[in-house]
Formats: sequence, structure tokens, C-alpha cells
Amino acid sequence: MKRAFLAVALAGTALVSLPLATRAQVAPAAKPVEFGFAAGASIPMSDLSDATNTGFNVTGIVGFHPQMIPLGVRLDVAYNRFGIKSNGAGLTGDFHFTSVTGNLEYSIPSESVSPYLIGGAGLYAQGANINGGTGSSNKFGWNLGGGIKLPLSGFDTFLEARYNQIQESNGAPSLKYIPITFGVMF
Repeated sequence: MKRAFLAVALAGTALVSLPLATRAQVAPAAKPVEFGFAAGASIPMSDLSDATNTGFNVTGIVGFHPQMIPLGVRLDVAYNRFGIKSNGAGLTGDFHFTSVTGNLEYSIPSESVSPYLIGGAGLYAQGANINGGTGSSNKFGWNLGGGIKLPLSGFDTFLEARYNQIQESNGAPSLKYIPITFGVMF
């Protein structure tokens, strides 16, 4: 009787422990297609920081992550807005940038918090509203940065910072900024 009880107890412990041990050894499978959004602060750099204050960013994301390789593709549509500094000249308004970029994302494999590098290029529509007047133009731009992902049950969260530069003609002010965003991927 004692042997039967001991055998059942050992078998039950093994059955309960096996899924936990297996789960700890195998990283969760990446979803092949993800959708997400992010928001945060945008920090103006270089010439843009001379004329504007820290702004905000909102981003919509579609990500494609093939199985078995750490390289994915991400399409981002972002809006960044910066208010004009009051410098005594009586100027009011904002500068804003809407971008559509294609990016490569290299994930560093990990079981919990996963760091990644990201970079890409695309179209940046820049606009200005100054004292009621408006203007806009489209330019090529690029970005480079990194972040960390934290997988949760059913979705991932991430914190990311990316340097963005809009290519300008000779003599035009430099348009560079760094959005620092917190996001969610489903």
C-alpha cells in the first residue's frame, strides 16, 4: 500500500513539474504579425531645439516577425509635434512631422526582457503653423535606435528611443529629434 501511494505521489509530482520545466526551457514563439501603438515625449535636437520645446509623439505599428530568425520588419506611422518657444518675437504655433517608415528590427533573444535594435527610412511630411499661417513639404528621412520588450500574457509592452533625421537642402535648418515612447503590441 505504501509503495502504491509513493508511486502515485511521484508520478503526480512529475506530471505537474514537467510542464513547468519545459516552459522554462523554451522561449515563447513570436507572433508572425503584430499590431500596436505607442506614445511619448519627443525631444528636439540641434537647430530644431533652438526654436521649439519638447513635444509629443503618437505611433501606429504593424510588425512582421518570421519564425526562427531574430530579424523582423516594422512599418511605423508616426506623428511628432513641437510647440514654438516664446522668445519675445511674438511667434506662436508649432512644427509637426508625420512619417511613414519601413524599419528592420533585430531582436536579441531572451526569455523575459528582450532588447532590440531598430532602424529604417521613409517619407517625412513636415509642417508648420506659425501665427495662423501654414506651410508643408515632404522629405526623405531616416531613424536609428533601440528598445526593450517585456512580453506579458497575450501582448508585449516596449520602451523605445530613436534618433530621427530629416534630410534637408544645403543651408536649411537641421531637423533632428528623438521620440521616447512606451507602446503595446498585440
